[in-house]
Amino acid sequence: MNILVLGAGQLARMMALDGIPLNFKFRAFDVGPAIVVDPLSHHQYSQDLAAAIEWADVITSEFEHISHPVLDQCQQSGKLFPDAQAIKTGGDRRLEKQLLESAGVANAPYRIIQDRASFDEALSQLGAPLVLKSALAGYDGKGQWRLKSAQEASTLWPKIEAFLASDPKQAIVAEQMIPFDREVSIIGARNHQGDVVTYPLAVNHHHEGVLTVSVIDGGQSQALESQALTIFEALTQQLNYVGVLAVECFVVNEKLLVNEIAPRVHNSGHWSQQGAFVSQFDNHNRAVAGLALGDCTLRTPTAMVNILGEDAIDPQIYALPGCKVHWYGKDKRPGRKMGHINISAPDAHLLQQRLAELAQLLPESGFPGLHEYLHR
Repeated sequence: MNILVLGAGQLARMMALDGIPLNFKFRAFDVGPAIVVDPLSHHQYSQDLAAAIEWADVITSEFEHISHPVLDQCQQSGKLFPDAQAIKTGGDRRLEKQLLESAGVANAPYRIIQDRASFDEALSQLGAPLVLKSALAGYDGKGQWRLKSAQEASTLWPKIEAFLASDPKQAIVAEQMIPFDREVSIIGARNHQGDVVTYPLAVNHHHEGVLTVSVIDGGQSQALESQALTIFEALTQQLNYVGVLAVECFVVNEKLLVNEIAPRVHNSGHWSQQGAFVSQFDNHNRAVAGLALGDCTLRTPTAMVNILGEDAIDPQIYALPGCKVHWYGKDKRPGRKMGHINISAPDAHLLQQRLAELAQLLPESGFPGLHEYLHR
């Protein structure tokens, strides 16, 4: 089975690593320079996209911000899973909101802003505080603004106006700011036959808009897990989805409100490499290739800690019980996702102890989100 991945980052790398035992072969289309590479060695092939599509049995994606001409070219081959519309929906908050409404899935009240009149209307109808998000190309806290009170509107509008003027395809999705108890994500897979498997809910902690810690210990209520499954099935059925899908949700009084979706393997699912019988990467490969989906049962409580902007950690970390370090082979850059650490334990209490031991070896200056989580 030959699999072409759109995107050549760490998610393509981890898909390839988990695909090797299945005897799959991978190539990646690096959409920036428009070159075809090996996702592990980054060896460049003398292929263009058309030749890579011809080589592939299946095409998939590691991220959603891909030009529509590339997606359309892949869609025409009949090999792209999830399909182009699902990927486009994940990359455009306007389409995402339409999906949530059509699937009957609860989410924050919103309005679309394209000019000053719609900005004023959104503030009048939704009230403050508001979260304003770019419709396109927003991720890891980028392309977002906060409007805490109506008095801030005159100060914020020039920034929004300049942003909208920079790209005629852009818009702003204004949402009511939801006071939530915690953020969780459900990750699961759906195959060509419509079979669905889902992982237990991950509890996520962000620092400055970037995911820093995900904890999965089986501690969420069965009612919440059932709600999440219902949401996942509704969205994947609406999209006729094939592959792994991540759905980020706010928990508000033990009810779920969907924040956003990601039509791909997801950062908050990296824990599954050690904490589940079959990882999200393995299940994505299985789903798009037409194989039976694997067991998502929680094997052991596990937490994932992102390594951001650091290319080295204390060597003592490698000796911690239940600890596994994953590096992405990237050049160091401030804030860049360089790798992650998975740490597991037999029970939730011991997992928190091991996270605290890990934090003692990770400086707060480089890992503020982990220290915030432990002192919450």
